[in-house]
Amino acid sequence: MISQCNPVERRPRVFSGVQPSGALHIGNYLGAIRHWVQMQETHDCLYCVVDLHAITVRQERKALTAATLQLANILLAAGIDPERSILFVQSHVPAHSELAWILNTITYFGELRRMTQFKEKGGGEQESVGVGLFDYPVLMAADILLYGADHVPVGDDQKQHVELTRDIAQRFNREFGKTFVIPEPVIREEGRRIMSLDNPANKMSKSAASPGSYIALLDPPDVIRRKIRRAVTDSGTEIRATPDKPALTNLVAIHSIFSGLSPEAIEERYAGKGYADFKRDLGDLVADALAPFQRKVAELTADPAGTRNILREGACRAEAIAARTMERVRERVGLVPRPV
Repeated sequence: MISQCNPVERRPRVFSGVQPSGALHIGNYLGAIRHWVQMQETHDCLYCVVDLHAITVRQERKALTAATLQLANILLAAGIDPERSILFVQSHVPAHSELAWILNTITYFGELRRMTQFKEKGGGEQESVGVGLFDYPVLMAADILLYGADHVPVGDDQKQHVELTRDIAQRFNREFGKTFVIPEPVIREEGRRIMSLDNPANKMSKSAASPGSYIALLDPPDVIRRKIRRAVTDSGTEIRATPDKPALTNLVAIHSIFSGLSPEAIEERYAGKGYADFKRDLGDLVADALAPFQRKVAELTADPAGTRNILREGACRAEAIAARTMERVRERVGLVPRPV
């Protein structure tokens, strides 16, 4: 039975979120989700499907609904345990939006204009880019600060946003009194830089135009094998992870994480063998490793009421924490309490 809205004993708290857009791939799992699962042993964990972030880019209504539920199922199948963690949907807790507005009032235009992701995504069309994309980091700050998160697992591309969150929290604490925990980013070395299969100079991305550049967590086994078979390789024939072989280094890294073998052991295993043998075995390795996970996703998908119940309970538990934070924030700012 999932616990009710009573707060749990305080351990170091972690918050992280993922957008229900694009296809989650093995880079997302190896670099983030599997570490989220491990952190359940040491932290009070809140994991969020950040659907409000997703709509900074236009989404088709039915597709967004389906993607939100599918993402929740992926996280559950990967090992996020609703008995030990709080799993919820961002829009189910309105305090995210309220706190983001309050934080907007102490965030500087220049700070947001300097955000690398906005400059990259806005490109040369910044005058016609939606304000939501510009203001995205403030909503992310609200996501984190609302729950008093001590640690925030992020990739390199989000580290700047956590640094801004820290700046905003410190500014609020100075101007209104101690209110927010100052969070620390957590960036894992292992698995954090799984690169594209068709261009090892780029990180594997769920928003990539070419589906051949990534292995989606829900790709069928034959698709996984085909994508790895077609992955670019370097000149030569030796299976070696060296700086002059970025494509092979990336494939060896994927093999190492899924197999548990060191890169050196993999190189020794394939000494005297060619790329075809290595890719065939890697395709089988990844497809076999993902098979139990994919079966679990299918089971969860067949029971949508069960997933919705988990998300409802998660929102209830998250809202209990958020309400206490917002009570302090409103009091510090001077907002009149709602009459009972």
